[in-house]
Amino acid sequence: MNLESKFACVQMTDVGKVRDHNEDAIGASLATGLLVLADGMGGYNAGEVASGIAVKTVLELVTEACRREDRSNAEAETGLMRQSIVLRDAICRANKVIHQTAKSQPQCEGMGTTIVACLFYDDRVSIAHVGDSRLYRLREGQFEQITMDHSLLQELVDRGFYSPEEAARSTNRNYVTRALGVEPGVEVSICEIDAAPDDVYLLCSDGLSDMVEDEDIHLTISTFGASLDVAGKQLIQLSNDHGGKDNISLILAHVLDAFPARAGLLARLKRIFQ
Repeated sequence: MNLESKFACVQMTDVGKVRDHNEDAIGASLATGLLVLADGMGGYNAGEVASGIAVKTVLELVTEACRREDRSNAEAETGLMRQSIVLRDAICRANKVIHQTAKSQPQCEGMGTTIVACLFYDDRVSIAHVGDSRLYRLREGQFEQITMDHSLLQELVDRGFYSPEEAARSTNRNYVTRALGVEPGVEVSICEIDAAPDDVYLLCSDGLSDMVEDEDIHLTISTFGASLDVAGKQLIQLSNDHGGKDNISLILAHVLDAFPARAGLLARLKRIFQ
């Protein structure tokens, strides 16, 4: 099923005010319903190699899997939908490629990347992430962070050492506890939620979320949401106005219409005779 007509989408990235090169990577396949964003780390050139590998690998593997698989059924062992399994396995493969590249090429030693990706299917969305790149959803005026950062700061919040308000003011936000490429294997966090017309989804690197408060992100999208392009540019401008200490990348997607899976012949016959 081609989902291209079901979404409006913009992708933007900016080097920021401090860095001299961009280590983020973004990509999308609207026909497949796939959005991917990665924030590389590891020094000059290496970080952008890692993020580039992550986005390219996930786009290629998920797009190919979507062409040849029926993803409509849940996988019995985990209870996850097949699109979630496809997304998770693609990210795990990207982790292996990055790790092997870092081991085999001295100039890439120590590189890694965060990643956040989502795959829309059958009026639902599967979300996968590693690290502190985030996915937010705006629905009927409610703005919600869907992913939970894999970071030292978030662990301290979870253990009660910081309140969420104190964490928002902390200067120690950048210590991630998971990233692609650091180890031979990686644990990918997966969640599945429903999707509905008029939802707006934001994927972003910490260059945005560290510089701009969630309330201001919400206000910006709500104010300029009639034009995703304007909303995206305003978010990048806000981040730069607040210091632009890191690369800033984002993907904004607006669900225009429902996208139920096309029922198979057996399902259609059952409906006829019910």
